[in-house]
Amino acid sequence: MLKKVSAFCSRLFLFNNLLASICLLFLQALLNLMNKKIYIETYGCQMNAADSETVAGIMIAKNYFGVNKINDADLIIINTCSVRDNAEQKIWNRLDHIKALKKKNKNLKVGIIGCMAQRIGEKLLEHDAVDFVAGPDAYRSLPELIDDNNDCLKQKNLILDINETYSGVEQIKQNQDEISGFVPITRGCNNFCSYCIVPYTRGRERSSSYIDIINEVKNLESKNFKEVTLLGQNVNSYYFEDENHKVNFPKLMEMVAKAAPNMRIRFTTSHPKDLSDDLIEVMAKYKNICKHIHLPVQSGSSKILERMNRKYTREWYLNRIEAIKSKMPDCGLSSDIFCGFSSESEEDFQETLSLMQIVGYDLAFMFKYSERPGTFAANHLDDNIPEEVKKERLARMIKLQNEISLKKNKADIGKTFEVLVEGKSKRSEKMLFGRTEQNKVVVFNAGSAKRGDYVNVKILSASSATLKGEIVNKI
Repeated sequence: MLKKVSAFCSRLFLFNNLLASICLLFLQALLNLMNKKIYIETYGCQMNAADSETVAGIMIAKNYFGVNKINDADLIIINTCSVRDNAEQKIWNRLDHIKALKKKNKNLKVGIIGCMAQRIGEKLLEHDAVDFVAGPDAYRSLPELIDDNNDCLKQKNLILDINETYSGVEQIKQNQDEISGFVPITRGCNNFCSYCIVPYTRGRERSSSYIDIINEVKNLESKNFKEVTLLGQNVNSYYFEDENHKVNFPKLMEMVAKAAPNMRIRFTTSHPKDLSDDLIEVMAKYKNICKHIHLPVQSGSSKILERMNRKYTREWYLNRIEAIKSKMPDCGLSSDIFCGFSSESEEDFQETLSLMQIVGYDLAFMFKYSERPGTFAANHLDDNIPEEVKKERLARMIKLQNEISLKKNKADIGKTFEVLVEGKSKRSEKMLFGRTEQNKVVVFNAGSAKRGDYVNVKILSASSATLKGEIVNKI
């Protein structure tokens, strides 16, 4: 009798386990039906990368989950850039590819967000692949746009909202293994450089609460991030006031440095007119604020700077460089520079080359001017420099910067730098790479170091783009 009871209990146990497994599979299938899959593709600047993380946070809160392959998605969102024409051409080409995906998957939804959506949203909606568009201030409305799109009507939200900072939205990292994070602190721009589309696509400048910023930084620190970059179109014009504090950018940097003493703190992008002595003092004071400033000059000619509406002169810019070097002799310097702007003479261009030599940038992002529809320059200034002249000047600019970068990097041979290990080198599994606080890339033998470690690396050789060295010790 006891044996029969035991056998019955065993069969009941097995049945219950089988039933539990079936229920689990059913619930998983139901969850997959309820939770739709989203794929986000990002083009352009670091601000766009941070915006994509904001969008991911908004959509995941509405029962979406991220996928890494575009073919697996129920919803594709393309975050776009409009700064240069070639950035927009990439999007048009990408949409032609996505159109083929939609033919295979009739339920697939595709949205275009970001600066290009804000600039030419109506035109984008004419493309067969696009179901909805949303500008940079409309990301909270994405769930509603997608729901409304179920009625097969193309949707748009291109309203610029002066109050939108996305405070309170959790950013979701698209790569959960990241060690470096972004925290946007300002949105929009008030400068209206004559060549720039950003004020028209991102609206007027506004700053997030310093309390929210510090909380976001602390949240990254709690997730074992090693580095954070504070972001804004004009980051050093940050200003926020409440009943307790009046916080400008130097004060914010000091607050963040104190709040996260074990994290590296970076920021970008700075405008030369707003680079104050107070900021330089704060950077020099706190060890965890990286000694690197990206300070776009755009041109070395005061005449051209005035036509660009940059609101500073060549002399002012060089004064700021001298102030940086006097307080932080080891500070890394990088810049954005372009040639061929309206009425740029050979003499004007030579002033740009001479400024590059005086400053001695470690790195520069260099371009030839391309007119952007909707800007002041496109409407009021002649694009009167021949394309072949633009190309020739750009080639000279690049050649000079490569020479300067090589000279600067060779001067680092024999020195030892603290490096944050970012991952494996593309050239060898036995090599790692990381960056110094001056934002220089260093490649070195892996040893026992791993991603996220701080190591001291002695520089043994250098190219114009990369330092090579060996680990002295782990920190």
